[in-house]
Amino acid sequence: MPRVKGGYTTRRRRKAVLKLAKGYVGSKHTIYRTANEAVMRAMQYAYRDRKQKKRDFRKLWIQRINAAAKENGLKYSLFICGLSRAGVEVNRKMLADLAVNDPKAFTEFVEIAKKGLTMPSVKLTEKVVVLQTESKAAKAAKADVAQEAPKATKTVKAPKTVKVEAPKTEVAVEATVDYNKMTVAELKVIAKEKGITGISAMKKADLVAALTK
Repeated sequence: MPRVKGGYTTRRRRKAVLKLAKGYVGSKHTIYRTANEAVMRAMQYAYRDRKQKKRDFRKLWIQRINAAAKENGLKYSLFICGLSRAGVEVNRKMLADLAVNDPKAFTEFVEIAKKGLTMPSVKLTEKVVVLQTESKAAKAAKADVAQEAPKATKTVKAPKTVKVEAPKTEVAVEATVDYNKMTVAELKVIAKEKGITGISAMKKADLVAALTK
């Protein structure tokens, strides 16, 4: 079998993997096979932990908010419920930062949440009823507009136009034959048909010259 070399594609792939494995311990940054295994494993961990990091930070923010809310006499769940009823849209990251760096501002948010807990909560069924009434009103308005619209007038068809084709004139064009592209045998057959003598001793150039006369 012929020898098959990897070429520049293999070299590029190996270089890319070893570049990603730069700084790994031992053969993991020098040997392609172990480096490739280490890089693939590292990519899997990175993909998993990008999502795990978001969960961990959310847990941390909730713990900080809960600790600061309990100092002001509220649980975390009641604090978040009161803020949502009061219409305050501050995310947990900002609330956790205020709980650590600005306790006075966080206390003000707790007071807002306490006032929000006294407000009545809007139930889901009430929201659905409101949406249904709005959709019915919109349908009724569309029906009124359709009734008030004038009837469409009849369209008058335009008269048909008849195309008159001019008679085609045929012009006979004599086909020019390129004898240079033919073989000697074909040229001899044509020369016989035209009644040229001495064909057997003629070469191709002589045959072409005799036929073109």
